[in-house]
Amino acid sequence: MDQKRAVRSGPRPLPLHLTTAMLTWLSSPNASKLWKNGSLPWNPTLRPRAEALANALTPDLTPDLAPDQAAKSQGNPNSPDVTEEIWAEFSQALEAEIGRRANDLLTGILAYRRHPYSRPDETHPAVWSEGTTHLLDYAPGARKATPVLVVPSLVNRHYVLDLVPGQGFLGFLVASGYRPMVVDWGAPGEIESNFTLTDYIAGRLERVLDTVLAETEQQPIVLGYCMGGLLALALAGRRAKDVAGLALLATPWDFAEDAPAIVAGLPALEPSLGATIDSVGILPTDLIQALFFGLDPMQVIRKFLRFAELDPDSAEAMEFVAVEDWLNDGVPLAGPVAREALFGWYGRNTPAGLAWRVAGDVVDPGDVTVPALAVIPSRDRIVPPGSARALARALPNCRELATPLGHIGMAVSRSARKRAWLGILQWMENI
Repeated sequence: MDQKRAVRSGPRPLPLHLTTAMLTWLSSPNASKLWKNGSLPWNPTLRPRAEALANALTPDLTPDLAPDQAAKSQGNPNSPDVTEEIWAEFSQALEAEIGRRANDLLTGILAYRRHPYSRPDETHPAVWSEGTTHLLDYAPGARKATPVLVVPSLVNRHYVLDLVPGQGFLGFLVASGYRPMVVDWGAPGEIESNFTLTDYIAGRLERVLDTVLAETEQQPIVLGYCMGGLLALALAGRRAKDVAGLALLATPWDFAEDAPAIVAGLPALEPSLGATIDSVGILPTDLIQALFFGLDPMQVIRKFLRFAELDPDSAEAMEFVAVEDWLNDGVPLAGPVAREALFGWYGRNTPAGLAWRVAGDVVDPGDVTVPALAVIPSRDRIVPPGSARALARALPNCRELATPLGHIGMAVSRSARKRAWLGILQWMENI
């Protein structure tokens, strides 16, 4: 492990996660009083657990009651048979649990921030650069190998596909005889801060493709991950004759399919959020993370409570830290791109409505006839499987590969090789 690392600031945005945890837990005593007097509405999925707890708090005096009285008493936290002494004990236990969870959460966060792991330095030659964008060659010695142009998301660093250098998906491709050439978008600089998706796709990405063609003298397989899949799709539509195949990993298309609740609120947020984007010029990383937070507000809290229980020297702890470091190493979005993605893709579902245009042309998967593969993780909470499946079914020459993994798990989990990578490799070998 490399001991020289920057001080960690995650999980980002930390104030949001801490505030959410404390507001949730500190509301429990008041909620328990509402529950006791019978006025607390329960989520249907939690009602059986609430009734079981109520039964546990209710003294079993029903044998001495008439049948109708027994039925009313059992499981009713407002029953006169539930003594104040029992509720006092319950309240004390609740307060203790709140304190324990708060302590465990802080312990987990501090353990993460102090963990000695640091991703080893790696250097891959850049065969092309423009502004803050670089094209990295992961196998410069493999001159005759089939090139794979890898297009990652604009908001996350590319190295999630090679989290432990040489042992990730990109290393797997190299070991399998391919030549990954990876777009490193970098953070928007002065020029990129005004970029639209057209600037990235019809500009930067097409020039990247030209470089790959000149460098390798072969048509590459274009592989896009998440948001990068949409960029790759648009590129393949514009340059079909220069593309051997199109692999789309966890790529959304129909943003209304299984859409999380936060999406429904985007139209109402557009005036204020749009004004923030316009004033700052970008969509800052912490604000992007706050939007992802809306998918599952307690997810990060659960993760760090569990991390607090791990042996810091274990492989599992190191893997956790590696993924969290990547998650907290996100980059902002250029203002115009943020508007297109948030209010166009998510807000108005422009891709599925065939209203998304690049350089004036509609991005229509029906026009993309190159061999395609859509990898659809069934446990994906960022790109709902239905959204990705809609794209697979809109492509005329597409094979679907379903995998029981999550959005990030398909790139970094121990089972990813068996459950995702080998299937991708098989498709590549049969184009």
